[in-house]
Amino acid sequence: EVQLVESGGGLVQAGGSLRLSCVASVFTFEDYAIGWFRQAPGKEREGVSCISGSDGSTYYADSVKGRFTISSDIAKKTVYLQMNSLKPEESAVNNCAAVAEIVDQYPGPREACRVPTYAPMGRWGQETQVTVSS
Repeated sequence: EVQLVESGGGLVQAGGSLRLSCVASVFTFEDYAIGWFRQAPGKEREGVSCISGSDGSTYYADSVKGRFTISSDIAKKTVYLQMNSLKPEESAVNNCAAVAEIVDQYPGPREACRVPTYAPMGRWGQETQVTVSS
């Protein structure tokens, strides 16, 4: 069973930075793609960034390109999301989620960094709150 534990959320001023971490308790980290998702008040959950464990390919939502960076540390079984130049409208609950790339027939981050891909697999961490003050 996959367990994901997020950390790194908090309160930051507009223009500031935070780094989120997602530690995955999986046997083989490279078998999984990890995605970061967020849900702002009154809005639907959206995919922010995803990374493939097998080949390191990544995806970023257009709204975060150039400001956010996703990376992974295989030895630590951890995926990081470095968030720079944060905006007040990015205040949201953030979660990481995992899909098994072969078992779940994952087409890749660029094609499937979306809630409908990750949600049915049920591998979600708890949440971490990001609040950006103006």
